Amino acid sequence: MNVATHPATRKYQWASFGKMTALFILLLIVFITDVAFGSVSIPFQAVLDIIVSGKSDNEAWRYIIENIRIPKAITAIIVGCGLPVSGLQMQTLFRNPLASPSVLGITAGASLGVALVMLSAGTITTIYSIKELGISGSWLILLAASLGAAFIMFLVIAISARIRDNVIMLVVGIMIGNITLSVISIWQYFSAPEQLKDYLLWTFGSLGGVSGSQLYLLAAVVAVGLLISFASSKMLDTLLLGERYARTMGLTVNRARLLIIGSTSLLAGSVTAFCGPISFIGIAVPHLARSLFNTSDHRVLIPACCLIGTSLMLLCDIIAQLPGSNSVLPINVITALVGSPVVIWIIMSRNNLKNSF
Repeated sequence: MNVATHPATRKYQWASFGKMTALFILLLIVFITDVAFGSVSIPFQAVLDIIVSGKSDNEAWRYIIENIRIPKAITAIIVGCGLPVSGLQMQTLFRNPLASPSVLGITAGASLGVALVMLSAGTITTIYSIKELGISGSWLILLAASLGAAFIMFLVIAISARIRDNVIMLVVGIMIGNITLSVISIWQYFSAPEQLKDYLLWTFGSLGGVSGSQLYLLAAVVAVGLLISFASSKMLDTLLLGERYARTMGLTVNRARLLIIGSTSLLAGSVTAFCGPISFIGIAVPHLARSLFNTSDHRVLIPACCLIGTSLMLLCDIIAQLPGSNSVLPINVITALVGSPVVIWIIMSRNNLKNSF
C-alpha cells in the first residue's frame, strides 16, 4: 500500500488540514479585533463596513482604519511570518531548539547595520529623514540591516564548521551577539542626542511606523524570503537528520547552508530594519508549531509557523494598545510577557520537542 494512501497518513493529513483551517479562522478574528481596537473608539459594525467595502459616512473613521490600523495589522502579519520561519530554519540548521535570530546574534547584526546608517552619517539618516526619502531610504536601511544580519550569520556558520557541539555553538553565538551589542553601545555613547533618541525609539520595537511604499517593500522582501524557505523544505528535512546523512542523500550541504543563510538574513534583516528588534517570536513559535502538529516536516511547519506567528503578533498588538487608553506599549515587552509563559506551559505539558532534533 502506498504511504500517501495509508489510512493513518490520510487521517493525519485531515487532522493537519483541520488545524490549519482553525488557525486561519483565528487569524481572521484577531485581525478584525486588532483593527477595531485603538485610542479612537469606532463602532464594530463601522469597522467591518470599512474593511469589507472601504466606505463609511465618517471620513475620519475611514482614514484611521485604512491609513493607520490596517497597515499596522498587516505589518504584524508580515512580522509574524518572517521571524518564526527564520527561527525555524536556524533551529534546523544548528539542530538546536534554542537557536533563533535573536539568540545567535542575527538580530544584533541587523541592529548594527541600522546603527551604521542612523548613528554614523549625521542627521540626514535619522528615522525622520529615512521616511521622507521614501523607497530609496527604505532600501538604504533594509540593505544595511540585511547585510549586518548576513555578516553575523556567516560568522556563526564559519565558527560552527570548526565546533561540532551544538551547545558550545549556542554559547558562541550568544557571545557574538553580546560583542555586537557592545559595539553598538559604544557607538551610542559617542552619538549626538538627536540621533540617539531616534535609535533608542527604534530599539523598542514598533508595528506602527511602516506605511505606504515601505509596507510594500517589507512585504515583497519577506515574501521572497518565505518562498526561498518553502522551496528549501526538503533540504531542511534532510539537514535535520545530520550533515553526514544529508551528504549520503546527495545534498550539497554548503549550498543548502548558503540558501538558508540568504533567506534567514532577508527575513530577520528586513523585519528588524523596519520594526526594530522583536524578541521571543523567532524562538517560540516553531516550538508551538511542532507541539500542535507533532511533526518535523517543514512543508507543514513553515505554514504553521506563519499562521501561529501572525495570530500571536496580532494578539500582542491588541494588548500593547491598552484598549481604552492613548498609551501604546513597546511590542517587545508584550511578546515576552505574553508568549514566554505559554511556551513554558507547552513544553512542560507536551514533552515531544526533543524528538524533533
